[in-house]
Amino acid sequence: METLLRRLRAIDAKKGDTFANILDVVGEFGTFQRRLVALTFIPNIISGFFVFIDSFVFEAQKPYCNTSWILAVNSNLSEAEQMNLTVPREPDGTFQTCQMYLPVLWDIDYIIQFGLNYTDTCQDGWIYPGATKRSLINEFDLVCGRKLNKGTVHTMFTTGLLIGCFIFGIISDKMGRYPAILLSLLGLTICGFGMAFVNDFHLYLFFRFCASQALVGYSISSMSLVTEWLVGEHRAHGIILGYCFFDVGALFLTGLAYSISHWRLLFLVGGLPVFSLIFYIWILPESPRWLMMKGKVKEAKKLLCYAASVNKRTIPLNLLDELQLPGKQVSTATVLDFCSNRQLCKMTFVLSAVWFTGSYGYFTLKIMMKEICVSIYLRQMVFSLMELPARLCCIFLVEQIGKKWSLTVTLFQASIVYLILIFLPKGGAPLPQGLPSLPASSGKSMMILVIVFGQFSLAVSATVFFIHTAELFPTVLRSTGLGLATLSWAAGAILSLAIVRLGPSILPFFLCFISAILALGFSLLLPEPGSQPLCDSLEHFPQIRRKSKEDMSDDMSDDASVEVSKNTVLNAQIPRLDSLAISKTALEKLRGQDESKQEP
Repeated sequence: METLLRRLRAIDAKKGDTFANILDVVGEFGTFQRRLVALTFIPNIISGFFVFIDSFVFEAQKPYCNTSWILAVNSNLSEAEQMNLTVPREPDGTFQTCQMYLPVLWDIDYIIQFGLNYTDTCQDGWIYPGATKRSLINEFDLVCGRKLNKGTVHTMFTTGLLIGCFIFGIISDKMGRYPAILLSLLGLTICGFGMAFVNDFHLYLFFRFCASQALVGYSISSMSLVTEWLVGEHRAHGIILGYCFFDVGALFLTGLAYSISHWRLLFLVGGLPVFSLIFYIWILPESPRWLMMKGKVKEAKKLLCYAASVNKRTIPLNLLDELQLPGKQVSTATVLDFCSNRQLCKMTFVLSAVWFTGSYGYFTLKIMMKEICVSIYLRQMVFSLMELPARLCCIFLVEQIGKKWSLTVTLFQASIVYLILIFLPKGGAPLPQGLPSLPASSGKSMMILVIVFGQFSLAVSATVFFIHTAELFPTVLRSTGLGLATLSWAAGAILSLAIVRLGPSILPFFLCFISAILALGFSLLLPEPGSQPLCDSLEHFPQIRRKSKEDMSDDMSDDASVEVSKNTVLNAQIPRLDSLAISKTALEKLRGQDESKQEP
């Protein structure tokens, strides 16, 4: 019964939406729409690969000073003998990583007998005896005084996201979804594949910065394109299925990183599928909704007829003729409308707040899992395998309780997880109630289990919220709105890194709990789009503007005209009332005469 009522509401909502009616005739999820969703699979796999690749190319390496000078004294020394003679030791007997004995002009017997005394920092580079893989660490010697701060790489990547989501959001709304997607894929091809050939670490950071902009640009533009082509429940299904391949890309990366020992070869093999996207130039369609809003009615009709022919359907001419530009003029919108429209401004603020708080919690859990010292391969595989069913679970939740309540339920689950993590002791720590302490392995396993469940809930909420956000913004500003929301997501990621590294161990989880409660509260303020048609223009968003003198004079004239019309109506009613009153008195006199005649 609920499903039937939902479908009836959807049919009723589409009555006033000519575009939705045409898409029904074209085919809600025909061959054309399925092909469009399939076109997102390969870019999403590549996106998942490049988003998480930093975790594998910066694998920790233990460096030691290069002391090959002693080989000039005796070239028959093994590596262990060389280090034993030229590298000082720590008090616990291990070799120091950033110190070496200064070279001397002694023979090998004298050095073995008396040893070396004067130490200094490494002068001829470093060696990595225990390294099994070639990473960026030992490629560019990012150790000792040149030690890499991994927060720098993370900040550079998220800064690229911040800039890219704003730039590509505007490009997508001004130039169209098609050129924005092609531009982002071109940037991903050049910067993503080109990272395999960099010869300087700062150049790597620059390419990484540009690649992150291309990644977020594709995500925003493709989300807008799929949202505007699909209708009803098929929209959520198509978007969720596309993002499942993002997790497939992360699994693909994990397998390649485990089997390939050189970071350059990893970039080459993983980035090779980018070149298969060249054919998108000829087969990727533009959004007909965006074409309509830009006044390109003929192009939109031609594209819809092509989609109908692919689906083996025919659009009636009378229905196609109803597709006209709303208001007989091109719909214009700018970024400033996010400030000048009261409803749009309020909705954007609420959406950004939910994105920011959700992002902070999501990335905090990822970082804390890393702090527990779980293997990077196991960690990435568990997260990817967990997020796949989480995204598929979104289909069931959205169909049963809608997007708004799906988001509310998952955020509530996440807040419970954060609350448990606040009071969950680490291995060996005493419980707050005075119970015996947990073994180290048990406490670690329990914390991993709770964090994984939290990641599951947040993966569901992030997927649902992405769809929800795309449906709430109007077509003319959909990509820009998604860009602003993603900007808040990136800002939350930056804050999570700063809090985890600077604050005590309990502070990140406490702030996660507070952020989840705030996100839960803000999500309740959002409307439920349900089966309502997409909003295309800003007509449903009232503007905030001060009234000018002309507007005030127009209002006064309108009020005066209203008063005049009221007086006219009243004056017209008065004679009618008078005639009714006269007829009523005459009738009473006649009744009185009849009664007087009857009395005798």
